[in-house]
Amino acid sequence: MRAVIQRVTASSVAVDGQTVGSIGAGLNVLLCVMHGDTEHHAQILADKIAKLRIFSDESGKMNLSVTQIGGAVLLISQFTLAADTRKGNRPSFTAAAKPQSANALFVRFADLLRENGVAQVKTGVFGADMQVEIINDGPVTIVFDTRDWSAGG
Repeated sequence: MRAVIQRVTASSVAVDGQTVGSIGAGLNVLLCVMHGDTEHHAQILADKIAKLRIFSDESGKMNLSVTQIGGAVLLISQFTLAADTRKGNRPSFTAAAKPQSANALFVRFADLLRENGVAQVKTGVFGADMQVEIINDGPVTIVFDTRDWSAGG
């Protein structure tokens, strides 16, 4: 799985001009399910994101997680994170999982975030043309790729 996590003061997603998800302070997570990803990958990544200490404590240090601040997550499916740009000028997205299996793991990932203590998880519409508004706080942006991790996470 590949994910781009942004610490936000607010974020929203619209489909056909209608807002389908909106959060205040928390994380905007762009998620790509790749070929070969399993629930194990989703569990590791959801745990990591829920515990990621990138929010400021009372001393101004990044020492708190989204769960500790009572923040929310706006989760957006983003197959273009699978882009392979090594050849030519048109990206290839063949590394992305097929829509049916990707959607199932995307939905499970949202549930895993909730199971890891994220009180509010909003999502976009899988496979839809979405307009995402992100007010990045910091800016703080972290990129995860579970294929870079050892088998133990």
